[in-house]
Amino acid sequence: MSKLKIGIIGCGGIANQKHFPALTLQKDKAEMVAFCDSKVERAKEACEKYGVEGAKYYEDYNELLADSSIDIVHVCTPNVSHSPITVAAFEAGKNVLCEKPMAHNTEAAQKMMDAWKKSGKKFTIGYQNRFREEVRSLHETCEKGDLGEIYFAKAHALRRKAVPTWGVFPDKSQQGGGPLIDIGTHALDITLWMMDNYEPESVNGSVFHKLGSLPGADEGNMFGPWDTENFEVEDSAFGFIKMKDGATIFLESSWALNVLESKEAATTLCGTKAGAQINAGMSYQTNELILNRSRNGMLTQEELSSAGNIAYFEGGSNAPEVLEAKQWLEAVANDTDPLVKPEQAFVVTQILDSIYQSAELGKEVKIG
Repeated sequence: MSKLKIGIIGCGGIANQKHFPALTLQKDKAEMVAFCDSKVERAKEACEKYGVEGAKYYEDYNELLADSSIDIVHVCTPNVSHSPITVAAFEAGKNVLCEKPMAHNTEAAQKMMDAWKKSGKKFTIGYQNRFREEVRSLHETCEKGDLGEIYFAKAHALRRKAVPTWGVFPDKSQQGGGPLIDIGTHALDITLWMMDNYEPESVNGSVFHKLGSLPGADEGNMFGPWDTENFEVEDSAFGFIKMKDGATIFLESSWALNVLESKEAATTLCGTKAGAQINAGMSYQTNELILNRSRNGMLTQEELSSAGNIAYFEGGSNAPEVLEAKQWLEAVANDTDPLVKPEQAFVVTQILDSIYQSAELGKEVKIG
């Protein structure tokens, strides 16, 4: 079987930190044959470093999409451009992995869904945190029904002071939002996946612009001082989500918040039989999975961890981003469903968009 040919659109941070290294370890399955970036020098550099012999680079993504030999496109651009590029890729007959979130709002995400369904191609979104060891373990626990009915959950994406100071992160016209859409999306994806509940009914949201433009608030920021004069997105956002079956989720997100504990891509689940939580983020040296339940007349907690596993060292073959790439390529090659289904990622975007809308309107927003 011939190798799958991949084109990368967007050769910035996420492509260099995640996609290029992960795909390099999949040389038996695929090869990177084309690279595109609005800053063409970045595309050229990536092509020379990661491309196979004869690989090409472009400034215009439509030129890359015109290459009929390309099987798969990875969209690694700012959030607002996800939809038009993905739609064009489907119209060109490509399979698409788009970075998270699916889109910056529901309308744009719906266009992607429509184009995907019409194309007959494979589609997934880059929620690599599903491939973390403790996340997969908890999901298996939930699938077995060990927690019972999960009726209350918290999705955690809190940073104390870790505002990204590179790229277009503070630019609302490019990203559509701040920490809610950037890291809140991962926490919500994990939580919905554990609950296997994708039927939201309503959302109440609060969005704060308190610290981003406040002089001196950037003191102690992990990534150095940010530009307070051009900080256009929220610095924290919160959502109260009610599902159609009555289950409730509280989503918390921040890049900057005066709080002691930093929890990111983490979740807390409360079920009728037991509870569970994943602790991850800057306050934790290693990710934790803790189950809690009643046993023999006592309240107990069980902490699970991998035994000497070194899989999460950079470049490890079992790193989440590597496992994501592997299963995605296998899904395309074998005509199977990817782990992250488009319908699931659409609901994540729908909820995030509704939180922003609720905060702007100052009232509850109904979904569906």
